[in-house]
Amino acid sequence: MNHIVFEVGLAVALIALSGLIAAKLRFSVIPFYILIGMAVGPHAFKLWHLDFRFIESAELIEFMGRIGVLFLLFYLGLEFSVGRLLKAGKSIAVGGTIYILINFSLGLLLGLCLGFPVKEMLVIAGITTISSSAIVAKVLVDLKRTANPETEMILGIIMFEDVFLAVYISILSGLVLSDSSSIGGVLMSAGIALVYMLGLLIVGRKLVPLLNRVLNIRSGELFTIVIFAALFLVAGFSETIHVAEAIGALLIGLVLAETEHAKRIEKLIIPFRDFFGAIFFFSFGLSIDPLTLGGEAMWYALAAVIVTLIGNFIAGMLAGRTADLNPRASSNIGLTIVSRGEFSIIMANLGKAGGLLAILQPFAAMYVLILAILGPLLTKESKVIYLALNRLFKFESRHKKRLQRKRTTVTEES
Repeated sequence: MNHIVFEVGLAVALIALSGLIAAKLRFSVIPFYILIGMAVGPHAFKLWHLDFRFIESAELIEFMGRIGVLFLLFYLGLEFSVGRLLKAGKSIAVGGTIYILINFSLGLLLGLCLGFPVKEMLVIAGITTISSSAIVAKVLVDLKRTANPETEMILGIIMFEDVFLAVYISILSGLVLSDSSSIGGVLMSAGIALVYMLGLLIVGRKLVPLLNRVLNIRSGELFTIVIFAALFLVAGFSETIHVAEAIGALLIGLVLAETEHAKRIEKLIIPFRDFFGAIFFFSFGLSIDPLTLGGEAMWYALAAVIVTLIGNFIAGMLAGRTADLNPRASSNIGLTIVSRGEFSIIMANLGKAGGLLAILQPFAAMYVLILAILGPLLTKESKVIYLALNRLFKFESRHKKRLQRKRTTVTEES
């Protein structure tokens, strides 16, 4: 413990270095954070007689990573608005439903084909369903696609995923973290989780006028302490009733997003989200034994990547069609939201906390690494990919025929 401060400082320096390399290469930082964590984790090799492994500080860094998850989900709650989703229209709700159903069903089917038990199948489906909002948002900004016609659908699907994530983690945590093995006990835990989540949102919205007055604090120091107290108390209490602490953070974020202080809170949280969020990915890397990434974990991850690529492309084409987007814009949807990151890792950690099969963590690590690298590349080269696929499947000609049939129908009706 004598060198724990130095180890943490060195960890932050390594995170910063890997981030600078990622920025230089214009690539997502997430795989770099995970890889550097794996390289210096307790499971890494000694270099001759030198030992660079993070052993003494691993537990502290893991805790700091947990804090990173709370800030990531809390910030998402602050960004999310039910009103925005409703204003976006029916097409986003339909497109989001299509995306979730296709990817979740394929995830369950993958788990079944690989021979996993039911609980592990549900975790795998969660890992493969939710895209990384952090990577997707960064890619859209970097490639200057925020004004593209398909971007509204992409952002709408991401918001829809957030709603699904909140409900699904609540149910899954009740199932995985419950001490009861009976169906009744599991349903009871899941029911408590859902009632708690809905109750907190309903009561929180009712208390918005009171929260506006309570948070009307001039002192920046005191304002920060009050916000952090609310975040950690709600997240910590959530965990005691088998609701994932990350969802507790999301819920309190959703409540505070309704207040007139939301922008001030958001500005306060961003530096903590970035700092502790980076440590979260680094700490995940620390927990992975590189030797476990081969064998079954690698093959399972490759199978999951193939399933995800197919499922995302089909879901994107169908979602775009419901919004009357052209085939190329629709293909951009599926190719842009293919990246997986923080939420897949959260799902894997939930499986670990529930004592499920140990292979879930290396599987998720390999899966996230591949798609965190592949996702931005597919988005960048989406035009080339679409043109190649269009030669095979004739998307453009089918789209023109469909538009012609629609015009003919409208003419006949008039």
